Amino acid sequence: MQSETRLHRAWFVAAAAFIALLAAAGFRAAPGVLIDPLHNEFGWSRATIASAVSVNLVLYGLFSPFAAALMERFGMRRVASTALFVVAIGAGGTVFMNASWQLILCWGVLVGVGTGSMAMSFAATVAARWFVRSRGVVTGVLTAAGATGQLIFLPIVANLAVDEGWRTASLVIAIAALAVVPVVLLVVRDHPSDVGTTAYGAEPGEVAPVARTGGSARRALSVLGSAARTRTFWLLAVGFAICGATTNGLVSTHFVPAAHDHGMPQTTAAGLLALVGIFDVVGTIASGWLTDRVDPRILLGVYYALRGVSLALLPQLLSGTVEPSMWAFIIFYGLDWVATVPPTVALCVRQYGAAGPIVFGWVFASHQLGAGLAAFGAGAIRDSSGSYALAWYIAASLAVIASVASLSITKAAKPEPVLVG
Repeated sequence: MQSETRLHRAWFVAAAAFIALLAAAGFRAAPGVLIDPLHNEFGWSRATIASAVSVNLVLYGLFSPFAAALMERFGMRRVASTALFVVAIGAGGTVFMNASWQLILCWGVLVGVGTGSMAMSFAATVAARWFVRSRGVVTGVLTAAGATGQLIFLPIVANLAVDEGWRTASLVIAIAALAVVPVVLLVVRDHPSDVGTTAYGAEPGEVAPVARTGGSARRALSVLGSAARTRTFWLLAVGFAICGATTNGLVSTHFVPAAHDHGMPQTTAAGLLALVGIFDVVGTIASGWLTDRVDPRILLGVYYALRGVSLALLPQLLSGTVEPSMWAFIIFYGLDWVATVPPTVALCVRQYGAAGPIVFGWVFASHQLGAGLAAFGAGAIRDSSGSYALAWYIAASLAVIASVASLSITKAAKPEPVLVG
């Protein structure tokens, strides 16, 4: 039994997971600042480059539920460390490309699968297995790892892309991903019982779930088939698809080139987007704290409504210099960026019990489908009209729909039955 005076092992596992998620987020921060360098060197259209981003975002989401099932069968440590290797291969492989299909393969397929193998599903699995008390806060902290990765890597990537070239930036990200592999292997364990303890806040003697021996793909698909017969799943999926469209797909991918269209230096715009990461950390942790205390359906409704208002105002705020109104947008949007994740995870676990992390993986897949469509769509709008304005207004309208969908979720008295085979 672990001494009461010692820090619980769960916090070390959470810290290692945070570092791993932060590293995986590094290449996820790159697309927005590499669009113009790639366009200038290869002459590829923004829609072509954005199509690679779309593949990345979609695979990032679609692989998430399968990754959750793989973690059930093979363990979090093996899946996460392998995923980091794949991210490094994809990031490093881009330096040799000379055709757009190679961009799609490296940046889209390899990095999309790698980051999707350990992103939100990894965070949800760590929180579900290792924490009973403070689960919402931990989910918020791990979710914020992506924003922190953006905060750390985005200015570095932007400056390297300008001063040393985009190839150097890609190599730095590949090295960072590899450097985290030993941390995962040494610290992360699949279940508390592996080190003779229980989840933080759990009752003494709690037994760890038995590792599944059936096919991971079958498990993921069976959970989807069962969850898809419930109204809650579709409402969560619609809301989260719009969440992805209005964050990863639109703002993360196109904010820097959109600001550059208005005369703002690329490095300045990248710095602003990194600041979103600072406030996202605060907002997501605060959202996790609120999720432990407030109905998550109400939180989601409020978050999406406020996001819609901010996006509707953004076209009037973009200019060649950073005005106070833009600072206000960055702070406000940052606080709201992925504050939606803790209440969404909480709803999945409450509604679907032990299958909650896999259900969340499928909900997150919808997030990335929305992101992929928005990344390509916004690039196409920019190519055809010469402006991103229409893309911002469409996103604002969608955010209102997400707010209504979230508030329409019915509170379940007990978890929905989900297939376990």
